[in-house]
Amino acid sequence: ARWAVTMAKVRIRRVASRTRWQLVTFYGNSGAESVGVVDMLAIRKDHSKPMGAAKRGDALQIMLIQVKGGTAARPTPEDATRLRVVAKRHGACDVLLATWKKGMAARFFRLRRASAGDAWAEVTDLDSIFR
Repeated sequence: ARWAVTMAKVRIRRVASRTRWQLVTFYGNSGAESVGVVDMLAIRKDHSKPMGAAKRGDALQIMLIQVKGGTAARPTPEDATRLRVVAKRHGACDVLLATWKKGMAARFFRLRRASAGDAWAEVTDLDSIFR
């Protein structure tokens, strides 16, 4: 899973460096995956028009990212539900799944809002997510 996280970061950084997204990775004590459904965050300051007493740049935009590597199974419907709950709790603007297999480029999927059919839609243009 460590290589999957690294390869997902490489692909995101190629796009996100132009838009000031920062990546945060969660590791456990041994340096392996940490428990929980979120493996990585993409975060940046929100410079859009502020709400209430907040000023421009006070708010944050957050994306939750789950990473699967090698032969790891795709997220279960329960995982998708948990990710939606976490996204709602933290006000995440998007939830992504990054998958990677040796010799291949990382692929990204966006969690759909409704749980009809497959919960994940493949992202063909990563620039459209990290703009």
